[in-house]
Amino acid sequence: MKRLVFVRHGKSSWEYEVGDKDRPLKERGVRDAYLVADAYKLHYPEDCQMISSPANRALHTAVIFGRVLKFPVEQLQINSACYDFSGEEVLRLIKQQADAVNNLFIFGHNYALTSLVNSLGDLYIENVPTAGLVEIQFDILQWNAISEGKTAFQLFPKHLK
Repeated sequence: MKRLVFVRHGKSSWEYEVGDKDRPLKERGVRDAYLVADAYKLHYPEDCQMISSPANRALHTAVIFGRVLKFPVEQLQINSACYDFSGEEVLRLIKQQADAVNNLFIFGHNYALTSLVNSLGDLYIENVPTAGLVEIQFDILQWNAISEGKTAFQLFPKHLK
């Protein structure tokens, strides 16, 4: 069985005149990322791989999750395929993962993540909110065989406050 965990970056700030990849998290984005990561601790599969978009807001969210879940930050992968807004590059990246990896976290962006949770899961989600997490489980042995799976659960900040 394969488990795919999508995490959308926390709420970002438009306060600074920086490029899109450099936008930081707002204080709320940091709080929400900690809130969701802490709530996910009970479900966390310790044998996992985490891959993040290189965008500051996604990478900061991934580091927060890593700290809370005690994932070694030096094992966090940064891949530009996660800086994707359609979902095509992210799906291609997922299909290329080593089959020894059973639990995969992707830290990225909308609309890619909402599109992927709806095309790969069995539950329609109108929008994955900032700092939102959706876990989908697949009855497969190889990532390149990924197709529709079962949406195991979702954790959104508004449901945890």
